[in-house]
Formats: sequence, C-alpha cells, structure tokens
Amino acid sequence: MIGKDNQSLAVSDLNARLANLRVNGTCELGAEIDGGVLNIPATARTLGLSAPSDMDDLLQNRRAAEVRAVLDTVSNNRSSAVIIPELEVDFAPLVTRPEKIICVGFNYREHARETGTPVPEAPPLFAKFHNALNHHRGMVHLPTHVARQFDYETELVIIFGQECCDVPEARALETVAGYATGNDISARELQTQTSQFLAGKVSDGFAPIGPWLVTADRVPDPNALGLKTTVNGGVRQDWTTRDMIFDCRKLISFVTGIMTIKPGDILFTGTPQGVILGYKEPIEERPWLKAGDEVVSEVEGLGALQVRLV
Repeated sequence: MIGKDNQSLAVSDLNARLANLRVNGTCELGAEIDGGVLNIPATARTLGLSAPSDMDDLLQNRRAAEVRAVLDTVSNNRSSAVIIPELEVDFAPLVTRPEKIICVGFNYREHARETGTPVPEAPPLFAKFHNALNHHRGMVHLPTHVARQFDYETELVIIFGQECCDVPEARALETVAGYATGNDISARELQTQTSQFLAGKVSDGFAPIGPWLVTADRVPDPNALGLKTTVNGGVRQDWTTRDMIFDCRKLISFVTGIMTIKPGDILFTGTPQGVILGYKEPIEERPWLKAGDEVVSEVEGLGALQVRLV
C-alpha cells in the first residue's frame, strides 16, 4: 500500500538537489542553483510566499509545490534570491527528524566474500538512531575509550517520501523522495563482539548523509551508480550499485513488508568491497581509521560527502 499524496507535485518530481542548511542555530531548506545554494525559506519571505522551513517539513508535510513556486520565481527574477556560496554553506544533517534509520548488511557479493560471510538469503537489517546523524563537512568523534577498529562504508541512501507498507517491487521506487550519499561508519570490534551489529553502528555521528538529497526524477536507475571512498586522498572503495545482491526495488519491498515506512525515513542500502574489515592483514596491523583522517564518500550524481575524524 502506498499512501495517497494530497497534492499534485511530490518531492520526487522537483528535479532538484536539496540540502539542509544550518543558519543561526536552526535548519533551513536549501536548493543548489547556479552561483551557490538558495536559502528557500529566507527567499520565500522576501517574495511574500510560503515555504517549508527545512527538509523534514518538506518531506513530512508534503510541501513540494511551495518549493517549486519559489524555484520558479527565482529562475525568472533573482533580485530577491538569498543565495549562499557553496563553500560558505554550513550543512546540517540532510534529514533531522526521521522516525527510522534502517540499514542493510552484506548487500554486495564481493563484500560478503571479503569478510567471509555467506551470501544472505534475505536482506540482513539493523538500525541506527537519531544521535548518529551527521552531515557534509561534519566531525565524527571517535569513541576511543571503547573501540579502536573504526571503518568506513560508503553507501547509496534512500530517503522515503511517502507513508507506505507492503509495496510490490514493481512500484517500489514510487515511494522514494530522493537519494543521497551516506557513510555507515562502524566500530568493528563492537560490531563483531556479539551476533548483533547494533553496538558497532550507533555511536554519535556515525551516520553522515549528504550533502544533497537528489530528487528521484534525477536518478532514473539507482542500481546504475558508481560508488567511491577515499581516505586522506587514497582510494579505498570503487564499485557500482549494479552489484547489489538485493536491488533497491527488492529492499524497499522487503522493508515495507515488515513495517510501515513514513516520509523522511532513511534506508542505507549496503556497501561494496574494500572496507578495512575485509583486509587480509592481522587485525592489529590494519589501517583502521583514526583521529585526523578525512573520509570522502561519493555516489555518482549525488555528491561527495566529506567528514573528518576527531
């Protein structure tokens, strides 16, 4: 079942790259335009228009038509536009109030192979929570008092735009507002200490997403995108979403068969091979992430997500 939209325009049809901006201690919705990032609510105020305050307001309250009106007005007349140069943007977490952050493990065959994990028969699910949300150019504070084996996982992230459950694969992509780049940062010794992954996945800041929510109409096939990870400029992962064991349609259908998804919910879809967990050196000799490292995660067409470890 896919919830009915109460307006003619959905977020998925905006043909935009959207962001959450941090402005004077609050989050405000932004959109990439020539010359920088348009502050949508600030621009709307100068135009006497209404607009969603931030990404969550847009997604949860279905206010895409108001965003379209602001973007169309600015395209014809920039005199009232509030534009921030991209290098000066203070990015906030892409979504700040999701009900659920769902993650999929071992969704690439080579990643399962490198870690000695059997190819799963169904998507292995785990969760992150609100405290883990982080953003482009964010800092990740490593909990070194409990762990040392820190790892990256660049992933395609799905942001849902509709309330839905029991969605058939054929209609699964209709539920997507947009896609983003994510990094499922992990503390491996906590992840592998028991049969449950949770402890290694939920530290503060361990779920950076961004910088952009790229609306679904700009991504004709989410399973035809390249992924890349660099650490301090060196390439660690370089693969493609074509290699998913369970593609995006299958994942959405599986997840919505288990639970009701709400607008703004987040789904991490898994990472390919190249993670430090899969290296062949003895555990103590592997180049685990450490304070001072810069990790850049990139998914083709969705933007490069940069975080620094402290």
